Parts: sequence; structure tokens; C-alpha cells
Amino acid sequence: MKSKNVLFLTLYTFDLIGGIEKVCRNFLDVFELIKSRASIANHLTLSLYDKASPQNNYKAFNGNKVSFALETIKQGFKADVIILSHIHLLIFAKAIRQINPKKRIVLIAHGIEVWKPLASWKVKFLAKLEIWAVSNYTANQLISLHKIPSKQISVLNNSLSKDFNFDNEPNPSSAVLAKYNVPADHKILLTTCRLSSFEQYKGYDLVLLSLKDLIKAHPNLSYFIVGKADENERERIQKLIDRLGISANVTLTGYVSDEELEQFYRKADIFVMPSKGEGFGLVFIEAIGYGCNVIAGNADGSTDALLNGELGLLVDPDDNDAIYNALNKLIVNPPAKTTTAENRQKAIANFGFERYAEKVEALITQHAN
Repeated sequence: MKSKNVLFLTLYTFDLIGGIEKVCRNFLDVFELIKSRASIANHLTLSLYDKASPQNNYKAFNGNKVSFALETIKQGFKADVIILSHIHLLIFAKAIRQINPKKRIVLIAHGIEVWKPLASWKVKFLAKLEIWAVSNYTANQLISLHKIPSKQISVLNNSLSKDFNFDNEPNPSSAVLAKYNVPADHKILLTTCRLSSFEQYKGYDLVLLSLKDLIKAHPNLSYFIVGKADENERERIQKLIDRLGISANVTLTGYVSDEELEQFYRKADIFVMPSKGEGFGLVFIEAIGYGCNVIAGNADGSTDALLNGELGLLVDPDDNDAIYNALNKLIVNPPAKTTTAENRQKAIANFGFERYAEKVEALITQHAN
């Protein structure tokens, strides 16, 4: 089979640190790997908003849409496969298709950006593309909401980075707890996410409500919500914490470094995020990789990340009692260490970088319109 030239279009890859940007960085590593296997001939990434170009095969446009569009069309002529990292790039793909109607174009569909009403031209255009959905939930949303033919959609679950070490044991050090004045003997609950007043679907509200009753039975319990927060959301959550009278047991850390985030994962006993808006939920796999027991919602792409409950507990994200019971269960009767180790191995088999690279390679080389 002839090796292919791949053009990868992104909004951001390096200048932001969210889940979609992690996916984009993973793709760059995958492209390098499968190029070394001669499965593709070459690859080029064009980033609309990044400010710098850290690699030879990477061009950043610092928000200059005209220059980005011209370069996209130019490179699109040379590419055999054009992969869009986000639906906001669809307009550039449409321009390419108007010039070359048979050009192979792929959209990566993540989550909420395609779970809502879309302009009619976008829906019609999506039906003519390949779509790689990050979860079965996202795939089903595309089919049910936008009537996209199922034959156009492949499910490509996200993966951790090639550098992630699944073999690390939980860290016995309590330095990160001491930094926030939390006793070393406390059981630690953890949520890592962006706290946004525009995206209130992560479920930490109901975790806080559950915590009010949990600490009556388990006073040595502390909950960390780790991640950057906008001012309005931080104020709202802090008011809820104060109203519930649990400020001594809850810490909002704001943004932390990757090194400190890893320490939180290693020290946490339970990672809990009963979200109802995750396209996939890469943080759940990170938590499992670091040895956490996990609770997720059962109403979004989190079900893919937890293998439909094999890797953790799935709960109704709108049911406060279900969240309380799941937390209490893991506090009172946590899974054996052997179960945690088995979950890590399942995570490697399903969501490790090598497995991900194999899936992308197969999609690029075998799947065509």
C-alpha cells in the first residue's frame, strides 16, 4: 500500500494544556512512530493559534486565519489525508473540498462540541467526512442528533502519552499534603479538571454535597479539587463549601504544575468526577495509572474510559445518594492491591500509547472514503 502524506490541522497543540491539546500532542508522537514504520511518508501540522513552532514539521500561525487558510489549501493539495483536530476547523476543510471534492478528510470528534445543534452546512458536510469519535457515546450522539451515517464513524478512544509510566507505585510521601496543611493520615479524594462557569458538568458540586455527610462517619477525609478556575466559578464553589460547613476538609488548589499534579494522583485514594459532559475522560486513565480507585458518571464518554465499569465505579451523575454510596463503599472497603494492579494492566492493554498508535495506523492506512 502506498505510504501517505498526512496534514494535521489544530487550533492549539502546545500553548494550551487541556484534554484536546493532549490528544493533539499524542497524534504528533503517533505520526513520528508510524512514519518510522514507513506506514506514512511524511506529516505536517498546522496550528491556527499556537505562537511558536517547536518542530520542523510544525507551523504555528498565532491566530492569523488568512495565512493559516492559504497554507492549509497549499498543503492540502499535497496531502493524502487531512485530519482536523476540532470541528471549528471545518470551514477550512470545506474550502479544500470545493477545490478537490475527493480529498480524504477526517474529523476528530471529542465531545460537547458535537453534542449540540450545529449549523446545517456543518451537518451536511460532516456526513461526507470520516469521523474518528473518541468514545462510543460521542459516536452515538453524532448518529442520533445529526443523523451522521454510522459507516462514516470509527471509535478511537484517547490514550495517555508515550512517556506515561504505568509501573509507578503510589507515592508514600505526604509532602503535597503538608503544603496544604492536610494531615498525613487523611484519606484523600481528588478531582482534577478546569473549573469553568460555562461548563458546570464535572460533578464536583454533588461530591461536595456528599462530603458533608461522609465526614460525619469519616472525619479524616480531605477533598482536593485541582485545576484552574475562573473567578465566578471559584466564588460559587467556595460559597457552597462555606454553606455546607466543610471548608476544613476541602482545598481548591487552582492551577498546579505537572510535577505537583502527579503527586496528587499518587497520594489520592479515590479519584472522583461524576461528570455528565466528558467526551472520553483521559483523567480517569491517568488516575488508574497512578493507582487510584475511580468513580465516574455513567451518562457520557466516561463509560468508555472505565470499560463500562471494569476499571471503576460508574454512577448516575445526578444522583447524590449514588455518589455518596460509591464513595462510602471505596472508603470502607477499598479494592485489594491486586485489583488495582489488574486495572493498570487493563488500562495499558486498552489505552496505552502503543495500542493507540496501532489503531491510528490502521485507520490511516486501511480506512478510506
